[in-house]
Amino acid sequence: MTVNMTLAVKRLIRDAAKKLPELAHIRANRILVVAGEARRASRATIRPGHFKETRARASGAGHRKPLIQIRGRKILYVITLRPLWFLASTPEERIGTVFHELYHVSTRFDGTLHRARRHSRMPRATYNRRVRALRERYLARAEEELLAPFAHVGTVRARMWLERPGGSYREGEYQGRRVYTERQLFLGLVPMRASPAHPRRRRGEATGK
Repeated sequence: MTVNMTLAVKRLIRDAAKKLPELAHIRANRILVVAGEARRASRATIRPGHFKETRARASGAGHRKPLIQIRGRKILYVITLRPLWFLASTPEERIGTVFHELYHVSTRFDGTLHRARRHSRMPRATYNRRVRALRERYLARAEEELLAPFAHVGTVRARMWLERPGGSYREGEYQGRRVYTERQLFLGLVPMRASPAHPRRRRGEATGK
């Protein structure tokens, strides 16, 4: 059976939230994980999946941007795994990259990012050092079953957008889909390569954006 990498990452997130106090505010069922196109040297990115009410520039009329709902739950964050995550990372780096993105999340877990943990505010060396410490503590306690998918070599399945959230404004009114659900997603096939070394025995940087 082909490995479902989206599911593997969600299980990692859920387990890390239980084992690491710094990530205890994370709720995996409010995070959507998808595979996406390349973006420079990024291995992954995170963005809010929930938007507060804003005002249209043209008319000043109030409106809301589209929501993402999976199994009836509002998605607060979207993690996009980029091609380098699948094709140019060690198993340990993949896990570290996921933690790198999670560490950006506000401790309020309200759909916003932590202001003090933006790369523009915190030196990248400091950020990476903190994420690396989280990763090492987690790997020392993680079960083999949860780690195994990140060392997989071959084809994996991952969620992708069939129709990515977006839209436009015409005469001050939002033109587009109001809610995005499972119907706008599909499971696609992605090639994956990895070092055969076990993630516990390899050292690598947690590289996100």
